[in-house]
Amino acid sequence: MTDLATRDTLAVPTLDVAAVRADFPILARQVHGRPLVYLDNAATSQTPRPVIEVFDDYYGRYNANIHRGLHTLADEATAAFEGTRETVRAFLNAAEPREIVFTRGTTEAINLVANAWGRANLKAGDEVLISRLEHHSNIVPWQLLARELGFTIKVIPVDERGVLDLDAYARLFTERTRLVAVNHVSNAFGTVNPVRELARIAHDRGALILVDGAQAAPHQAVDVRDIDADFYAFSGHKVYGPTGAGVLYGKAELLEAMPPWQGGGEMIATVSFERETTFAAIPHKFEAGTPAIAEVIALGAALDWVSRVGIAAIADWEARLLAHATERVSRIDGLRILGTAPDKAGVLSFVVDGAHSQDIGLLIDQLGVAIRTGHHCAQPLLHHFGVDATCRASFAAYNTLEEVDVFGEALERVIGMVR
Repeated sequence: MTDLATRDTLAVPTLDVAAVRADFPILARQVHGRPLVYLDNAATSQTPRPVIEVFDDYYGRYNANIHRGLHTLADEATAAFEGTRETVRAFLNAAEPREIVFTRGTTEAINLVANAWGRANLKAGDEVLISRLEHHSNIVPWQLLARELGFTIKVIPVDERGVLDLDAYARLFTERTRLVAVNHVSNAFGTVNPVRELARIAHDRGALILVDGAQAAPHQAVDVRDIDADFYAFSGHKVYGPTGAGVLYGKAELLEAMPPWQGGGEMIATVSFERETTFAAIPHKFEAGTPAIAEVIALGAALDWVSRVGIAAIADWEARLLAHATERVSRIDGLRILGTAPDKAGVLSFVVDGAHSQDIGLLIDQLGVAIRTGHHCAQPLLHHFGVDATCRASFAAYNTLEEVDVFGEALERVIGMVR
């Protein structure tokens, strides 16, 4: 777990949790007559007022299609949309805005890389390394492509804590290894992977690395140039933004060499029946059709909100929440925590002897507490640890220590009911 004694010696900014909570109108509601305690943030975080207000502003003042219109509304919509590209560039410390491609989320971003880069660069006999910690969205696209092209998928193992085995990782490489696809933070266990070291090892052996950052972007600073990621993806709805908007970062030279994935409007330079169709420059080559304009603008507002609050302050507060929750549930007889990495983000997964996770999830909801139960789109990982499902509580900037205590008391009550 996070060493709070060490953290307390550092100059970490303090999070004003009351002020943060005031930005989230949904936190004022009740569920089954009880104040909502929302601990399902790894699935979808809640949305602050500045993000919600984007939709009223866009649809009420300047709703128009972007990039090709000459009228005022189109200019305003284009400026706001492209402004988000610069916001994302700064958030990730990418070198330039053209390295930022807008997608519907992490899943689409990974599928884009698989279908554009993968089809152009992978062939029978090649190898892709994927960790056992991965979300299905960073497994299935590669499986589908491997079935078609005939390359091999190798699995990076984890130890009993849910930590990647770096020695085994290094031994998996051969001269045919082309890509490593790994998450920055495990959605199921909260393990923070050493992606900078993983990237160094991959590059030393001539391979590229794709990082699934869906669970990292809400919880810690991300610097794609420091990581030296070739591709990095995240989703808006996990970082206080809307659903339907996400990001693929790619190094410019890689994106330029990749063919388009989808065809249509916006992604072309010229179209002709007589001559070969030509494509737009990056990033627009990968943004076919009308995008989710309001959602992308709202994503920019979400990242601005995170920056104002301070990602370091958020990370510190979530570490305190996680440590408190871990200590609290560890007192419960028969409860086993899965994922005990020394470096974790705000995810607490557990199973309880004699109790089904679905029963716990349904009953604890009756007490106003929202958690996630199931396989968390990480079936290979859970099966490796001998379970089909876990309960998962996950934390965000607006959660409180008091909510953790409510969760612990509710969990004890529910477990007593189902055993």
